[in-house]
Amino acid sequence: MRPRVGYLRIFATLVIVAAVSLIANAQDGRGGGRGGGRGGRGGEQGPPPPKDVVAPAIPGVVAAGTHIELVAYPVQGTEGPVRLLDGSGVLWTERNVSHISKIDLNGNRSTFVESAEGANGLGWDSKGRLIAVLRPRSGGEKVAAIYPPTSLETLADSVDGKPFNALNDLVVSTKNDIYFTDTQGIYFLRPGGKAKKVADFKNMNGVVLSSDEKTLYANHKDGEYILAFDVQPDGSLKNQRNFGKYKSVTTPGAADPRLAEDNGADGMAIDDAGRIYTATNVGVEVFSPKGEYLGAIPIGLWGAEQNRIEKPQNLTFAGPDRKWLYTVGSNAIYRVQLLAAGIKSRGK
Repeated sequence: MRPRVGYLRIFATLVIVAAVSLIANAQDGRGGGRGGGRGGRGGEQGPPPPKDVVAPAIPGVVAAGTHIELVAYPVQGTEGPVRLLDGSGVLWTERNVSHISKIDLNGNRSTFVESAEGANGLGWDSKGRLIAVLRPRSGGEKVAAIYPPTSLETLADSVDGKPFNALNDLVVSTKNDIYFTDTQGIYFLRPGGKAKKVADFKNMNGVVLSSDEKTLYANHKDGEYILAFDVQPDGSLKNQRNFGKYKSVTTPGAADPRLAEDNGADGMAIDDAGRIYTATNVGVEVFSPKGEYLGAIPIGLWGAEQNRIEKPQNLTFAGPDRKWLYTVGSNAIYRVQLLAAGIKSRGK
């Protein structure tokens, strides 16, 4: 009977290993789907990211033929990039290892915040605190200050007594007001106050404020347009309107499930001339302050020929002059040198 018991033990061990693997893959994918960026496809081996891509000309934004650099690949999850305020590099959320990681301008990587389980969008407040939306696998989603270690603080963990649902992205104003999103809408949080819902939309994603902070822009993954809202003194939003029409659109029945799922509209950034940059299924789309489509930068984009498109999830300006545009997505980090500079008054 002993050999039979041995076989049973081996079989049981294999079953446990398989179950653990499935759970891990499911958890690693929790950052993806409708409510956030995707960091790969459950361990499937797809085409490698390209290293030799050039940008087309977008007047005032990027010169024709500018090389797009693959900075790092693979990393363990890609979301929430924000520039380091001293110009030395970029932070991003390395979700699969629960870190906030740093990459400097020379491509050197290090851990910036050791424990940041479930972190997604990031931003800086005027006190030098790193603000994050957190969605741990164990539950208890919240908006919190996660750096420096002496300033850890939960800022909001519910709205009207209800928990958040897949917190996604945020933007912090120069007055430390925070706009953030989950799958149910857009929320506002004033220092010392309580979170309140200010726009009731399904599948909202990236948000960014205009240079004068009088307009909030938001990505709508199910829509054809970036949405714009007028910011009111109390933080509420009025005058919802279509701002810029995406080149990237949802394609029902497409062979690539990502193209069939939604338009890929994800993270956002703004430059010092008020142009809006948004990560979508065609790369980074650029819009004038009036919402005019200016062009797309094919950064962080590959796999379309195999119906396995990989695309940028989020983006930020960086560097001493804020003229490097970094993107993160599908476990790859890219950058491109721009003519335009990112906004100076905020981290993003």
